[in-house]
Amino acid sequence: MSLPATGALGRRHFLAASAGAALTAAALPGCAASVDGGDDSGGKSKTTLTVMAVENEFDVKAAEKALGMKVRLIVQDNSKLNAMLAAKTPPDVVAGWGASETSYFAARRLMTDLDPYFAKSTALKLSDLDPVNDVWRFDGTKQGTGPRYGMTKDYSQDQMFWYRTDMFDAAKLDYPSETEPLSYDEWLDMGKRLVKRRLGKVRVYGLSATGLGVFSQVMGMTASAGGSLFAEDLASVDFSSPEALQALKWHLQYARADIGPSVANPNPDGWDWPTYQAGRMAMACDGYWLGGSIGSDPKVANVSRFAPAPQMGSHRISPCFGATGCWIPKDAKNKDEAWTFFEWYFGGKPAQDRASSGWGIPALKSLRPRMPQGKPFQKQAFEVQQHELEHFSTLTFTPYVQRAALDGVINKVLPGAVKSGTSAGKVADELNSRMNEQIAKGKELVR
Repeated sequence: MSLPATGALGRRHFLAASAGAALTAAALPGCAASVDGGDDSGGKSKTTLTVMAVENEFDVKAAEKALGMKVRLIVQDNSKLNAMLAAKTPPDVVAGWGASETSYFAARRLMTDLDPYFAKSTALKLSDLDPVNDVWRFDGTKQGTGPRYGMTKDYSQDQMFWYRTDMFDAAKLDYPSETEPLSYDEWLDMGKRLVKRRLGKVRVYGLSATGLGVFSQVMGMTASAGGSLFAEDLASVDFSSPEALQALKWHLQYARADIGPSVANPNPDGWDWPTYQAGRMAMACDGYWLGGSIGSDPKVANVSRFAPAPQMGSHRISPCFGATGCWIPKDAKNKDEAWTFFEWYFGGKPAQDRASSGWGIPALKSLRPRMPQGKPFQKQAFEVQQHELEHFSTLTFTPYVQRAALDGVINKVLPGAVKSGTSAGKVADELNSRMNEQIAKGKELVR
């Protein structure tokens, strides 16, 4: 059984693990732990399927019962995964972020081409796949085309945001349009008008704009302005381009305005939901999936609404930066059994339960009707989300370095730059230097 709370816990743990990797490049406590499902076969040998995922991401006992095999869960740990891949003893199934990890692992020939499995499957039909699943495709040059290496479990368009109508009413502000996006300047101005301070300190955040990390946000903002943060060959970044510099300036303005959490002044709560729930945040840029938390509190649900992703320019896009799902390593020992897990997890009861929970948009189009609409806030969010799907876009991530490493650079550079008032141009130069050095090293390892 897959419960909404389980999905939420798994997502937050995965975010925490990724953030930890970006900041420390070290394993988190307890990551080496594993859980065996036990053996109810009366001594008969069963296939043991090894899955690396966040704790509580799925019900191990339910998986064993449905699949007729033992399931061994290894708690997500990037360092452990890299070691297992290098030793050619990887898990059979690995959970990960399709949007930012596919090109990295595919370029290293570490992923199994799943096209033959999809071609034969009746549970997971290609015609039923939501377009977000294309982030798991990589042709050696860009994402969105080529072999299919994984599948998304659910997703959000991560630059969309939630807002509290009670705080807008108190500030006498009009609500954002449900169909037309705000400009980033309009959004920032709203945040400044909604923030509340006491004795010089922020008491209520006007806006939380960091989402799944600053790098992803700048990448999306740059694309909406008509540019690209990565060079055409994906071997370098350029924060100095007019479009990227515009996005970087915006983030520096946002952080210096001190109206919401930033790399220079993180949210003490660790993430947006506790702050938003407590009435200490007016707008939260977290995408559709936060509705799963909002639905757990009727009072908050009554004053919550959903809005389209703001745009930096006229090239309207609304990307997904996560697309959490699974892939099968090329050296996995039980690929057929791993695919059986795929069909159950992505097309069976767990997928149906997730779709109706509100924790994300289902990765199968046939499951969209299950998205919750029973409560007024759910119906409003569903309608806004359906319109936003027209603007979904796949952004290609470099195959030469992982996103955690690039966010790590930002976490080192931006705090000091925000506090010192360093110009955006100088910040761009430092980001270019540090990131391109890492990308160049990574490129040497890709043959």
